[in-house]
Amino acid sequence: MDTHTIRYVHRGQIREVANVPATRTVLQHLREDLHCTGTKEGCAEGDCGACTVVVGETDGTGGVALRAVNACIQFLPTLDGRALFTVEDLRRGDGSLHPVQQAMVDCHGSQCGFCTPGFVMSMWALYQAQDPAAGAPTRQEIDEALSGNLCRCTGYRPIIEATQTMVDYPRLPGDQIDQGPLAEQLEALRRTETFEYPYVDLAGATHRFFAPRSLDAFARLRAAHPAARVLAGSTDVGLWVTKQLRDLGDLLYIGNVAELREIVADGEDLTIGAAASLQDAFAAIAADYPEIAELWQRFASVPIRNAGTLGGNVANGSPIGDSMPALIALGAQVVLRSGARTRTLPLDAFYLGYQKTALEPGEFVQAIRVPRPAQALRFRTYKLSKRYDSDISAVCSAFAIHLSNGRISSARIAFGGMAATPKRAAATEAALMGAQWSEATVRTAMDALALDYQPLTDMRASDRYRAKTARNLLFRFWLETREDNPLEMTDISVFAPGSAPVFTLTPVPGPASSAPPASAA
Repeated sequence: MDTHTIRYVHRGQIREVANVPATRTVLQHLREDLHCTGTKEGCAEGDCGACTVVVGETDGTGGVALRAVNACIQFLPTLDGRALFTVEDLRRGDGSLHPVQQAMVDCHGSQCGFCTPGFVMSMWALYQAQDPAAGAPTRQEIDEALSGNLCRCTGYRPIIEATQTMVDYPRLPGDQIDQGPLAEQLEALRRTETFEYPYVDLAGATHRFFAPRSLDAFARLRAAHPAARVLAGSTDVGLWVTKQLRDLGDLLYIGNVAELREIVADGEDLTIGAAASLQDAFAAIAADYPEIAELWQRFASVPIRNAGTLGGNVANGSPIGDSMPALIALGAQVVLRSGARTRTLPLDAFYLGYQKTALEPGEFVQAIRVPRPAQALRFRTYKLSKRYDSDISAVCSAFAIHLSNGRISSARIAFGGMAATPKRAAATEAALMGAQWSEATVRTAMDALALDYQPLTDMRASDRYRAKTARNLLFRFWLETREDNPLEMTDISVFAPGSAPVFTLTPVPGPASSAPPASAA
């Protein structure tokens, strides 16, 4: 096994860390060990964005991929072999502010200032990704980049204005990361074998954190340690520690396995490795099915999608996991592996009960296979929640039908939030099969939904609300896909591209200061 020391790049230097719990969060390490207190703790569950940092890792092409993540739920050993950037990194060598920070000052984007470092880091990640020749990011790009940051007092208008104008400030060397030297540093940290890190949990028991680099090594470790907790982006498991104070035992980290991060398309399927990020997975699915774009944008936030994985969302089996209804409606399959053996199940057969799946001891999700688009497919997904951005669904639905000579030749309908598992609507599908795609058919199918689901009442919605809106969503699907005068997205959603904006920003002056102040929040 390789060294037990956690090694990562921070402030241009390689740091080494040992003898800390594997579930110590990056935020705790920053604030308590390194005394980098610019990064704040707000919710400790990846929701408010006050703790946003940027993590860099090699992208396989000689460059470095930079992604904003929530430090409050990322475990420290997952930094091994990566680079960490915080708000302290942004100050220029002469002590002046980075253009992102200066724009926040000039646009009055900070009031109490607590959330400001998190906003700045989300903006900085966008700044790093922005081509200087492309000008300011679009409003949609800004909204998406800031979807994981909660402002409690300033209001978003001046923060959005700052994000629009940050690219107009003079650029100096160091404002954008020089990826060459950083890539060399990260390559020097690259481990060729399994990284094993021993740690003592809160109860005093000794456990191990395994981070294999190959699929075969992962499969061997999973078979040898069937009780170990598989860890992906920790966007769910992290809360078990920060909110429930649980000891997790041995951990088996999937994020370093290159084969499990691959996304491969052939003529029949799109195969998404279990460790591929939600952001990358949704991008690949949306290339085939652009109808999923809104669900992609509304799935949690950018930092959560950067860290979380599609495989983790599927394996977790939450009845409100947003990806599953769409995948089930599209006829996705899940590839399971145990040792050298693999088997494939339809995704709708994978869920056996509340948070209970068909996984056997020592088995793990290797990939998700999504069929490539077929002709005459009509497909939509819808999410109902109390907030547009970064919220848990009350109801999440997906509809997919094929028409042949005006009649429905196949139908797949799935809902989340309506049962103990993500679940297909068998009776509703039966009511549609062979019928004309007409209002009368749809209304009959709407009645059949009562046979498929008996939803519960909880803090997100009542049973009556869920039952009624499920019916209405099926009717909306017909309105959008009917043969005669289908509704366009711009007719039904103010968030669709081309729709009228919610509000229009007032133009602001360009950079006003040639001698920016030496510090800012």
